[in-house]
Amino acid sequence: MSRLPLIGVTTCSRQIGLHAYHTSGDKYSRAVATAAKGLPVLVPSLADLFQPSDILDALDGILFTGSPSNVEPFHYQGPASAPGTAHDPARDATTLPLIRAAVEAGIPVLGICRGFQEMNVAFGGSLHQNVHEVGTFIDHREDETQAVEVQYGPAHAVHIQPGGVLAGVGLPRSIEVNSIHSQGIERLAPGLRAEAVAPDGLIEAVSVPEGKAFALGVQWHPEWEVSSNPYYLAIFQAFGDACRARATQRDADASNNA
Repeated sequence: MSRLPLIGVTTCSRQIGLHAYHTSGDKYSRAVATAAKGLPVLVPSLADLFQPSDILDALDGILFTGSPSNVEPFHYQGPASAPGTAHDPARDATTLPLIRAAVEAGIPVLGICRGFQEMNVAFGGSLHQNVHEVGTFIDHREDETQAVEVQYGPAHAVHIQPGGVLAGVGLPRSIEVNSIHSQGIERLAPGLRAEAVAPDGLIEAVSVPEGKAFALGVQWHPEWEVSSNPYYLAIFQAFGDACRARATQRDADASNNA
């Protein structure tokens, strides 16, 4: 029987009490295990110790997770963040070069929420820091007074663009998604393709048409109760299939070179 693909799951750098930690939500690793059918491998934010190639040589795919923190705006020449905005410079230093390196190497990539925004920034795009303050968009933030099940429930539709990755995995022209973000794409990065758009015009998913393997980012959270939502599940299954294909090829190459 073929082995489980090794799928990296990015982490946040956090101070908890007196100690530094690398953290990642259970829902991301659980979705990798149950929906993508891979073995989640947490990737610490240690850009000072590891080059992207050190990480990617060991993996069959990588999931760029959501986070309470925002990409620091100097990475996309944006204005300074409002006081009190959560940032994670160690994560930025790890994930931004890692995304580009993964796509260039043909390693499957799935970006979620912050990971979606990281993908746009890594390829040269920019972000709105507070979409609800722009004036042309709805408020895409969750209601934090509600139970978590309500916060992650359907919030608005997205229109799936024809001929792309999402259409290719079987998603219909319109699906309902959750909405738990204040940031969003301002300028789409060169080389990225809009895959889904909210009714207010905000880009909610992107792909890399010239990439060598699966490379998709979504603004919503398909990892949430992924097994009960066929559209969320289809995304993770397609990602997992791409990771398995890479694992098979890596093992064949290793056998031929033995």
